[in-house]
Amino acid sequence: MDPDDRDDEIDDIDDEAGHRNTEVTIEVTGLSLFTHHGVTAAEREVGQRLVLDLRLEVGECDATVTDLVEDTVDYAEVCNVVALVAQQRSYKTLERLCTAVADRLLERFDAEEVWVKAAKPEPPIPLPVEQVSVEVWRQSGDAEEG
Repeated sequence: MDPDDRDDEIDDIDDEAGHRNTEVTIEVTGLSLFTHHGVTAAEREVGQRLVLDLRLEVGECDATVTDLVEDTVDYAEVCNVVALVAQQRSYKTLERLCTAVADRLLERFDAEEVWVKAAKPEPPIPLPVEQVSVEVWRQSGDAEEG
């Protein structure tokens, strides 16, 4: 065995018992919701479709061994939580919406990090644009109080 290969193998071992460290990422892509967010009163009143992409870094996850849904983050529940946050009130900026979603995901699920992207496929601007989007990344412990 090549010594460099052995170093790579050793780096994959996480604890003294020789168990491998498996980091898990949960992703949801293209969650489409009708919402009432925007700078103008018309955007907030009429509403529009937003498309959200989400990534939750959950670290080690028992489901990699147990194969049980209750041992991981249920992505259907993630979608329900995001829909509730995105539809329960109106924000002027996508930055604030993404932060509210990220904070709720960190609060509700045992994630180490959360990434949220919100895109407006038909932005209300006078030039031809396919979409506009904002991304927010938060770590556990970053969530705002209150």
